[in-house]
Amino acid sequence: MRTRRALLASAPAALVCAVPGYATQYLTVEQAQQAIFPGATFTRADVTLSDEQKKQIEDASGVDVRDRTEQVWKVDGGGWLIVDEVLGKHEFITYALGLDASGAVKQIEILDYRETYGYEVRDAKWRAQFAGMTSQSAPKLGKSIQNVSGATLSCRHLTDGIRRLLVFHDVALR
Repeated sequence: MRTRRALLASAPAALVCAVPGYATQYLTVEQAQQAIFPGATFTRADVTLSDEQKKQIEDASGVDVRDRTEQVWKVDGGGWLIVDEVLGKHEFITYALGLDASGAVKQIEILDYRETYGYEVRDAKWRAQFAGMTSQSAPKLGKSIQNVSGATLSCRHLTDGIRRLLVFHDVALR
């Protein structure tokens, strides 16, 4: 009986520890493509960066290139869609960046968000701050991009990732 009570007493703590982290898939790649470029046709055009391109991107953006291969689609009629990941606080955030034919941000969509906090970066108003930005008007958190309280790391890392991808466009896609 005593062992049974000890097990029951420890059960709530065990259950709390076993609760998985919060994860949500908001969009598939195909849904993001249509949200950003409705009705467009896409051609897969993944890019693997050379050492020189990697260094150029890191130097110009101030952001490390974690993965040399980017998932890229050429949009029929002009423009690009890039699917990338950045680290939130502990988990990766997968997002799609739509660039118009000139390389300016058209739209950003969050595909997968795996963190418990910081999901506010999915807010359309926050993401709209990036519209029209280019590598020359590179986004900076706290300057051209407003932070969201409680989502600071997600905001910072997404902003850095987008700045890196804008330079990636100039280096690898033009």
